[in-house]
This record gives sequence, structure tokens and C-alpha cells, in this order.
Amino acid sequence: MKKVTIYTDGACSGNPGAGGWGAILFYKDVKKEISGYEPNTTNNQMELTAAIKALDMLKEPCEVDLYSDSAYLINAFKEDWITKWQLNGFKSSNKKPIQNYELWAKIIENNNKHKINWIKVKGHADNEYNNRCDQLATGEIAKHKN
Repeated sequence: MKKVTIYTDGACSGNPGAGGWGAILFYKDVKKEISGYEPNTTNNQMELTAAIKALDMLKEPCEVDLYSDSAYLINAFKEDWITKWQLNGFKSSNKKPIQNYELWAKIIENNNKHKINWIKVKGHADNEYNNRCDQLATGEIAKHKN
């Protein structure tokens, strides 16, 4: 199985508001940066979208170290929220539908395809790749401002 390292980040100007996402994929000595924009979204949606877009780049099942500063994304796996949501029909402990279900469904599909190690990093700190992903995400927002 190929070993890939991915860094992701999402950003929003207003919440909801204009959003951007960025990701960096590393495989052997190859580095690929990707990013995108959504005109009306939330920060959490951009965090999830960054992971989805990066994982969708992988053409075959891989072993992945995925780094994100999003506790929302990482804790869904580290705290096993995903399993609880699935057992509860994608309802939270207070019986309300899970927000961003469509995005979570894509994340789960990718998680089932790949062997992913979900790793939390501190945002806006000293991690150069997390900082670069933030630059990609905020750069997308800046590009689309009128």
C-alpha cells in the first residue's frame, strides 16, 4: 500500500460566508498543492471539504497520515463519534440530525477505502504545512472578493 501524507485546512470569511480550503499531498518526493472556493459555506464545511478533495486525489487505496487543525474532523474519528453517529442513524446524542451529513458520508467512504491515521495539529502555530494550507484556503477567499 502506498504511503501518503496529507495536510488540510479550511477557512471562512464570516461563518457562514465565503470559504476556501487548501491541502498539500506528499508521496515520496512529490508534493502537490490543491485549493478551492465556495461562495456561501461554513468553516466546518471547508475543513471537511479540504480532507475530501485531498483524499479524492488518491487513485487507489493508500495508507494516509492526514493532518488537520480541525478538532471537528479529527475528533470524529479519535473520539469515535463516527461510529456513534452511524449507530444512531446519523443523529447526535440529542437526537438531532448530524450537521454536514453529505460531507461526512464522503469522509466515511474515504475512510473505508484508505487506512487513515487522523492527526490533530495546532492551528496557526509552527507547523509550516498547516500554515501553508491556511494560506491556500485564505488565498482562495481573497481571489474571489470583489
